[in-house]
Amino acid sequence: MTETSIPRTALPPAERSLAARLRRRPFTHHNRLVAAVVCANLACVAVAPSTMVLANFTLAVLIRQQYVINLLFWLATSAPTRWPLRVRWTLGKVYHFGGLHVGAATCATVWFLVMAVTTPPHVLTWTIAALLVAMVVFAWPSVRARCHDRFERAHRFGGWTVLVLFAVHAVLFGDEAAGWVLAVVVASVALPWLRLRRVPVRIVRPSRHVALVHFDYGVTPFAGSSTAVSRNPLLEWHSFANVPAPGRSGFRLTISRAGDWTGSLIDDMPSHVWVKGIPTAGVGNIDKLFTSVVWVATGSGIGPCLPHLLSGSTPARLVWSTRHPRRTYGDALVDEILEVQPDAVVWDTDSDGKPDLVALAYQVCRESGAEAVICISNRKTTWHVVQELEARGIPAFGAIWDS
Repeated sequence: MTETSIPRTALPPAERSLAARLRRRPFTHHNRLVAAVVCANLACVAVAPSTMVLANFTLAVLIRQQYVINLLFWLATSAPTRWPLRVRWTLGKVYHFGGLHVGAATCATVWFLVMAVTTPPHVLTWTIAALLVAMVVFAWPSVRARCHDRFERAHRFGGWTVLVLFAVHAVLFGDEAAGWVLAVVVASVALPWLRLRRVPVRIVRPSRHVALVHFDYGVTPFAGSSTAVSRNPLLEWHSFANVPAPGRSGFRLTISRAGDWTGSLIDDMPSHVWVKGIPTAGVGNIDKLFTSVVWVATGSGIGPCLPHLLSGSTPARLVWSTRHPRRTYGDALVDEILEVQPDAVVWDTDSDGKPDLVALAYQVCRESGAEAVICISNRKTTWHVVQELEARGIPAFGAIWDS
């Protein structure tokens, strides 16, 4: 474990160019995709509203399908590391694909409202319109953040209801094309649920703050993937990064106390949980685009980093900031990390206070010659680290919480 200290490399000032400003919020790739979808819809203003509803609705659903997500990541990360860094930097933003979902879902709702007011009034049409508007309202970022459980249930049950009502609508109005499109959409929505299963787990609790949840039910996921977990499959799902270990079957999840659901799981230590669908690619999967990377993690953010560090498929350095790492996560996990990352910067916030993660990441990146930084932390820290590093010309990546 390296000694924590004030970084020796001075952090340069942020770039002030137009290109640098366009890398900052709100000009994220996610929002650019939203804008692109909206512009494409404006260009199709002469097309029949019913056609645009179907096109947007299909895109909104399919772009969230697990097999489609994995395909997008596979395509984006297939680029060889000899390609220009600027190209690979852009491809690494593949996880912003949620902008297509947001743009298409919003446009589908607007087009359906246009269709509702330009056709003879029908209670079914306006019921669907009301449900679509309610789903958009609950998905608004500030509302979603305050009422996440309500957002999730509104999307799940509201979405299922809309599918049923759309099918009835297609039959009543003799829309054969809509029927075929709906069949594809329903199959896409149903597929993860066809893989729903209740599986045994073994939970190790090194402290009241963390649970290490071990799975071994015949699935060994790939590094950079996540698994959706629930204790009540109709009400609430949470996705966590998978931690497979080389040469072993199964995988682990690192779950920290961050709310009622995680707190309950840590306290209760259930013997079984529900999983659905397939392991799905996430932001960490983009490390293969670069010759080497720096992983920046806070707290249980070490979980998504760990499988990449263990596999060693992409040369890496680790910066980990956490409260008393051994007391919180246990000697076994910390020793496992240090065995593959003897030069890791492990910052104990109990004894050293909060570090300047931007400066630390910049220093380690320059010392190691890494091409990119991947940050796994809370929203505020992730946005700050990614934005400040990219303002200094370093490709940086992290969850966006926008979609």
